[in-house]
Amino acid sequence: MKPMTITEKILANKAGVPEVSPGEFHWCKVDRLFTHDPCAPGVLGVFEREFGADAPVFDPERVALIPDHFVFTTDPFANQNINRMRDFAKKKQINRFFDPYSPNYKGVCHLALVEAAMVRPGELLVGTDSHTVTAGAFGCLALGVGNTDAAYALGTGEIYLKVPETIQVRVEGELPEGVGCKDLILNLLGELGVDGAVYQAIEFTGPAIEAMSAEDRMTLCNMTTEAGAKAGIIAPNEQSNEYLAQWSDAMMTPLFADPGAVYSRTLVIDGDSLEPQVAKPVSPDNVVPLSECAGVEIEQVYVGSCTGGKLEDFVAFARLVKGKQVQVKTYGVPATCEVAEALIRTKIQEVSVHEVLVDAGVKLSPYPGCGACCGGPVDTFGRVNAPLKVLSTTNRNFPGRMGDVNAEVFLGSPQTAAATALTGRLTDPREVNDLEKQS
Repeated sequence: MKPMTITEKILANKAGVPEVSPGEFHWCKVDRLFTHDPCAPGVLGVFEREFGADAPVFDPERVALIPDHFVFTTDPFANQNINRMRDFAKKKQINRFFDPYSPNYKGVCHLALVEAAMVRPGELLVGTDSHTVTAGAFGCLALGVGNTDAAYALGTGEIYLKVPETIQVRVEGELPEGVGCKDLILNLLGELGVDGAVYQAIEFTGPAIEAMSAEDRMTLCNMTTEAGAKAGIIAPNEQSNEYLAQWSDAMMTPLFADPGAVYSRTLVIDGDSLEPQVAKPVSPDNVVPLSECAGVEIEQVYVGSCTGGKLEDFVAFARLVKGKQVQVKTYGVPATCEVAEALIRTKIQEVSVHEVLVDAGVKLSPYPGCGACCGGPVDTFGRVNAPLKVLSTTNRNFPGRMGDVNAEVFLGSPQTAAATALTGRLTDPREVNDLEKQS
């Protein structure tokens, strides 16, 4: 049997064949499926049209319906979407419907899936969001799909897939102080471009990756979709499995790439020499070293989203702003309710992260979710006093992405966001560290 990549091995397993090769098409068994409020009405409509209004879903325990984009709004159309999901979940006995108007609400789907034990290594997860790839951090093949494919999988538990080629990205050394995983993925996007990995999987390897936390791996896999990738994936390790074990005691069945597996190409990144990166307007691949645009005045800073609203993102931000005051409007939106609670439990020098942020002047949202990342209804952050220039820890900076088409959105790491919030201009986080060491 020929050696295979992680992606190929998972697809072979789900197709019930000994091996697969890039370019082949196979019917594959779906382990988990989710849809969220922007897409659910379309998915559910196609399902009912093709299978019948009274037809069962393939397995209610393997399906999740997750409102997260347009929640806590008075917009009647957004509320209609959530009502549709609520009714369908009740009718089909789907327990994983996380109603935003109940204690069951979680937040951003990609973290909610982990917290709901829907992410497991070696499995195939499909969802109606391009950032479904986030779950690749745990050795799960996680694919964003369209509404029609999702509706068919909802009824049958199967999906027809083309086997992608795999790009191997090997990161040597270790990331320097003040440089994070967001800088790494931005650097890669600058090299690949938004179409540099179309319908390919990106598999991360190397000592810098092996040393990364689970949440940092999630950031890497999350933004592979910005290069057009079908999947981002990392071989699971003890640390990533322990992270999942917080929410699930299910047996892990990881799969790993074989020695001699064939990759479409291999990119090697020297982690030791990496410096902070920024994506300038209006594309996530418009990346330059921060040093090339340092000093650009910023009016607002935003920390949040599936990419930048995890606990470790807020901790990294809080470490730099502790005992200081932000100089521009700075908003923090925890990705999930669990993250919001963890900000209170987690301490930096005996002070909770939540308290550090509030004392520094950060406006923390009481409503976890996507927030301004996706623009959204007229009463979300992005359309209220929209900034001319904003530094965001989110994953996209297309025109109108955060609400106002005139906003200039720069993308950076939580560390860069913190340094920028403290100065009101794009600032290298290592400058803040240096000042602390001198004082």
